[in-house]
This record gives sequence, structure tokens and C-alpha cells, in this order.
Amino acid sequence: MKQFFEFIPLIIFFAVYKMQDIYAATLALIISTALLLAISYIKNKRVEKMHLISFVLILVFGGLTLVLRDDHFIKWKPTVINWLFGLVLLVSQFAFNSPLIKKMLGKEMTLPDQVWSKVNVAWALFFILCGCLNLYIAFSFSEAFWVNFKVFGLLGLTLVFTVATVLYLYKHLPKEQQQSLSQKKDN
Repeated sequence: MKQFFEFIPLIIFFAVYKMQDIYAATLALIISTALLLAISYIKNKRVEKMHLISFVLILVFGGLTLVLRDDHFIKWKPTVINWLFGLVLLVSQFAFNSPLIKKMLGKEMTLPDQVWSKVNVAWALFFILCGCLNLYIAFSFSEAFWVNFKVFGLLGLTLVFTVATVLYLYKHLPKEQQQSLSQKKDN
């Protein structure tokens, strides 16, 4: 349910774009994301860093889009977020020798460090490539095509990559953890 809740601003952005234009959709994205953060803070007494960073970028790029009436800024936002995530993953691994993916998921499963490193680099490259793909789509195709790509294309790519990652991780899990997961699935 939490994951669906996080997609509400994106759904609102898409719906308002279809009914109005990119500027109204951008304003709706800013407002709905702010409301989502407020609800999250009221409910959990904290806001996740990733959500806060995303909101700041939405506010900056969305604000520039609205003030300057130039949709190029909002089109850059997914690229900047993806590149930032990719950079953070690479820095965590190569500067601190501590893959962030392992820190996020390591409590849930025990895997060799080389597996965590491969997954960390794979996600970093995935984010960087998604950022590049966003730029290509944003500035080579129509605005409507880009909105559809932003809402459905990036989401679809992320879901496919997530499934591939889960399958890869499952393959490298110790047998007892695989059996434990299988038993939980059967119950």
C-alpha cells in the first residue's frame, strides 16, 4: 500500500496533464507531493530522505517550469533524480566500499559481498541510463509522448529491472533462506 501511496502524485500529474497542460500538471505534482510529505510526516513523525530530496527537486524544477513558463525544466527533473541516485550508489561502493543496496536490503538476506557489489553497480548504471533515456525522449519526441514515457515507461522499466534483480538475488541466496522464502510464500 505504501508504494501505491507514493505513486499518487505521478498519477495526479498524468491526469491533470491529460485534462489541462504541462503547467497545471506541474503545479499539481508540486502540491500533491507536498501533501504526501505532510501526511507521511504526520503519520510517521519523519520523512524519508529520498522523498525529501525528490520533493526539493520537484519544487526547484517545477518552480522554474512555472515561473519561466518553460517545460524544459520539468523534463530535466527525472534525469537529475536518476543521475543523483546512480551517483550515490557508485560513491557508496567505490568511495566508501559499502554498497548502499547492501545497507538497504542486507538485513533481509545474506549474500556474498560480490553479489551486493554487482547489484549496486547494476542499479547505478540502470539509473544513469534511465536519466539518459529520459533526456533523449524529452527532447526528441513530443511533450505528450514524454509524459507517457515518464509515467509508464520509466515505471515499467523500473518494475522489470526490479524483478530481474529479485531473481538474481534469489539465485544467490543460501538454500535455507530460499526454503524459508518459499515457505512464507506458500502460507
